[in-house]
Amino acid sequence: MSNQNNGLTDQNGSTASNPDASPSPYADPREPGLPATGFRLDLSKAALVVVDPQNDFLSPQGASWALFGASITENNTVANIGRLFAAAKNVDIPVAVSPHYYYPSDHEWHFGGPLEKAMHNICMFDRKGPVTLEGFEGSGADFLEEYKPYILDGKTIIASPHKVYGPETNDLALQLRKKGVSQIILAGMAANLCIESHLRELLEQGFEIAVVRDATAGPRIPEGDGYLAAIINYRFLAHALWTTAQTVEQLQQSR
Repeated sequence: MSNQNNGLTDQNGSTASNPDASPSPYADPREPGLPATGFRLDLSKAALVVVDPQNDFLSPQGASWALFGASITENNTVANIGRLFAAAKNVDIPVAVSPHYYYPSDHEWHFGGPLEKAMHNICMFDRKGPVTLEGFEGSGADFLEEYKPYILDGKTIIASPHKVYGPETNDLALQLRKKGVSQIILAGMAANLCIESHLRELLEQGFEIAVVRDATAGPRIPEGDGYLAAIINYRFLAHALWTTAQTVEQLQQSR
């Protein structure tokens, strides 16, 4: 399967078989200019990696819902991430979560980018400290409740927190290497921020990566549509760009 979506229905329902339909801005080009990668999923060396499956991103009560909610709703992101967790557990491949936490000391940083500033201003992913769970349950930093049976099953890798966008500052790559993983199915939040940063770094680390396009979402703000920016870059970078349905099918067929 190529790194395009091969004319199948995209996450907004546009299809190549209906030329009269208004094309989604996120739909893949009908005539791609880039070659297919030849990526093939091998369950013996694959893992699901979910970035930031936390309330502050994915809950309507989360701190960033005003920025991300429209994209999350359109993509059915919450349900799609749940489908990926279930499918990965069903075929018994490693599952890893790369979370985002901020402790009181992190709020004393001397500088930061625009989104970093925004996250700190709205107290996104805040925890009382690195060695306490006081106030964690149900907080914005906590995992979405419906994902907890998958994440807290004693088998899922919960990496140390990444602090800006990418996994350079946590132990995700080490944990995956120790499991013999060289292929990653990548999903979670947010499309043009932590997902793209994880994609870029893990590519440089030598992993093959399939991004699940409708199991993520991006901000839609005056500065631009972050999801559209991410989808464009995924086409250039990822070894495969699949929908959740395609990913589940690949997992089932590769058993």
